[in-house]
Amino acid sequence: MLARINQVRASGANCGSDGVFGAAAPVAWNDKLTLAAEGHSQDMAAKNYFSHTSADGRTLADRVDATGYAWSSLGENIAAGYPGINAVMDAWIASPGHCANLMNSGFAEVGVVCVPGGAADTYSTYWTMDLGRPR
Repeated sequence: MLARINQVRASGANCGSDGVFGAAAPVAWNDKLTLAAEGHSQDMAAKNYFSHTSADGRTLADRVDATGYAWSSLGENIAAGYPGINAVMDAWIASPGHCANLMNSGFAEVGVVCVPGGAADTYSTYWTMDLGRPR
């Protein structure tokens, strides 16, 4: 996943209505952002919902703050139902807002998690990508 993210960032991207982006520096994997992403994907799967806001009202900032990650900027991409890395990355690149998050040169670190949905869930997978810049 990290290699694919950085491949996209190195190539630049046309993010449709959100603009055309030149190459951006690679991002590094961050365990705290991964922890926040994992918690959100697990919560979405366990409670069968799909939203940037947790079922209990927590925001991206709330979830990342709970990990102890000291951030100056944050972004989040979520997706559901995609079977693998290439499929979800292709979908994010095709979506202007998600593409702009991927290409945002202000982000330096990332964490991404995919959690399988249960038999009664709306989706088979729940993806969360949390991007950040530390303070």
